[in-house]
Amino acid sequence: MANEQKINLLNFDRKAMEAFFVELGSKAFHGRNVLKWIHKHGVTDFEAMTDVPKKLRAQLAEIAEVRVPQIVFDQPSRDGTHKWVLELDCNNRIESVYIPDGDRSTLCVSSQVGCSLDCSFCSTAQQGFNRNLTVAEIIGQVWVAWHTVGKPVTNVVMMGMGEPLANFEPVVAAMDIMQDDLTYMLSKYRVTISTSGIVPAIYRLNEVSDVSLAVSLHAPNNELRDQLVPINKKYPLEELIPACREFVKNDKRRKVTWEYVMLDGVNDSDKHGKQLIRLLEGTPSKMNLIPFNPFPGAQYRCSTPERIEAFRQKLMKAGIISITRQTRGDDIDAACGQLVGKVKDRSRRELRMERNSRQGSSDRKVNGQRKSGGTSL
Repeated sequence: MANEQKINLLNFDRKAMEAFFVELGSKAFHGRNVLKWIHKHGVTDFEAMTDVPKKLRAQLAEIAEVRVPQIVFDQPSRDGTHKWVLELDCNNRIESVYIPDGDRSTLCVSSQVGCSLDCSFCSTAQQGFNRNLTVAEIIGQVWVAWHTVGKPVTNVVMMGMGEPLANFEPVVAAMDIMQDDLTYMLSKYRVTISTSGIVPAIYRLNEVSDVSLAVSLHAPNNELRDQLVPINKKYPLEELIPACREFVKNDKRRKVTWEYVMLDGVNDSDKHGKQLIRLLEGTPSKMNLIPFNPFPGAQYRCSTPERIEAFRQKLMKAGIISITRQTRGDDIDAACGQLVGKVKDRSRRELRMERNSRQGSSDRKVNGQRKSGGTSL
């Protein structure tokens, strides 16, 4: 069977894997064994899966494969952070960011190639939207990180390229795999999904998945949020806040994590702080203040450290747990999506140079033939 026609088993969570093996005429427990081999042990060669019957291994080799994303560019930081550009099918590329912190580590995972939500301060949004990622391409980022660094990833945040809730089913399936005892064994408090605020999907997520919720807020009122996060025009704050409150109401340990990028002179005044306090009253909250990461063509500047700290203190005094996100990897391209853009630009330049080289070679060959022909006449 041609390679592109094979079934990528990385797309299957436990239930789907069991169903696949039953359909093959095998046993569900063989599916569980293969799931464990792939994710926990990092094995992609069926022949090496020694507790799978030999005949079944041969059958799998004919019809299936384990195809993972490939790291095509690794940009390490002095602090140990790694930003990876991963190549997918059809030559699409995404980013993952691995952030070590002592015995713990966090992986920032992408859910789409590009993004359609057009947030004005986001580098990825400037690249437009290409397509949704498959389950294999999402969980494959975790697989690559785990088996590249050689130790478990302890936290996953769906905060990379794209809007996770706009790619609902594959994202939920991938998060299910992350939490499975046969795979990465991440707890519900260590898998976080971030959204710009697709309200119906937040309610739906609450029914089908047990993870932590982060919301890209960035403004304390509709007028400003309409400008910064355009999805707010469809799902305004008076709809978003109740949906988030509902998401955490049945778990006393849970809080909504609010992401708030600090933009100088835009959303960082004392007035904005007061509006934010009123907005979040009655909602279990943790505020994550994010120093703005500039990127080429950005129209914003980052708030000063002093302004960020004053803003944080105001929220803290009102009883809102607030932290300023530690800048990691500040010596590399920090803005989400920026590295993919640079690698794309480099690839385009290389292709142009290659085409120009071929064209030059062709022109020289034609000219040489003309000269040769002229001499023979």
